[in-house]
Amino acid sequence: MILNTGSRTDIPAYYSRWFCNRIREGFVLVRNPFYPSQVTRYRLTPEVIDVLVFCTKNPEPMLQELELLSPYTCFWFVTITPYGKDVEPCVPPKEKVMESLKRLRESVGTDRVSWRYDPVFVTEQYSVEYHIREFAGMADALRGYTGQCVVSFLDLYEKTKRNFPAAREVTRQEQETLTGEFARAAARNHMQIHLCCENESLVRDHVDAGGCMSKEVLEQAAGCRLRVPKRRYVRQECSCLLGADIGAYNTCGHGCLYCYANYDRKTVLRNMECHDVHSPFLVGRGQEGDVIRDARQESWRDGQMSLFDMV
Repeated sequence: MILNTGSRTDIPAYYSRWFCNRIREGFVLVRNPFYPSQVTRYRLTPEVIDVLVFCTKNPEPMLQELELLSPYTCFWFVTITPYGKDVEPCVPPKEKVMESLKRLRESVGTDRVSWRYDPVFVTEQYSVEYHIREFAGMADALRGYTGQCVVSFLDLYEKTKRNFPAAREVTRQEQETLTGEFARAAARNHMQIHLCCENESLVRDHVDAGGCMSKEVLEQAAGCRLRVPKRRYVRQECSCLLGADIGAYNTCGHGCLYCYANYDRKTVLRNMECHDVHSPFLVGRGQEGDVIRDARQESWRDGQMSLFDMV
């Protein structure tokens, strides 16, 4: 199975100590975000977790724990964007995050690190020309440290409109221009761009729309074929494997204005105050009425000889 940690929050940046405690104890409890009394228990063992996926804007706090994670195949999405504190108030400077990505690559390898440049939005300050210039410079700096980059354009959810009124959707013409220029920078630096839930009309050389956490991407990271149950593809827009996530909404402290996973800052701070590094839950502890069930977990690794075994 694929265990995801990053669609709801940033565990490496804010909860690395808690996560390492979970690894040592061998399990984690996760509340259903829509039915909180329904709790799923996941075993944390490499025997059933084929790839452990992280998505973070700051991997630095977890770097000292890579030895603890070494029994697992880990795949790291590191989001590095050129926005300022006006948009990402608590995200470290991009130069610092790029250095952390480079350190990650030295430990886990190029095939297990992906750079995320998303979401892309356009304002007077963050213009199309600004993105073209910044993306090219960052791609040049990350050459050799990753072979892929995930790009997506901002989706204006209702909470995004409320928290980030200055944002607007990127027009089709702007998307075409940006994708073309990003593709040129990617080609120069031997990178493949994976569009995240974007129109297939944007596909071109060095740009695909097959998904950032697709079976193919994770097979490359795992070094083997994966027999993925069809039910694990949970979104029609792409083939990403997103079904099992141990994070919690409204717990990420970065404060990004465009965030879809946080309702507002007040809710986030209240939840972060309830965090206990020794609890099996990311937020709080067990409550009366909780119904705990064990997740169905099984390895998807194909034991037969594959092309990966011949490399």
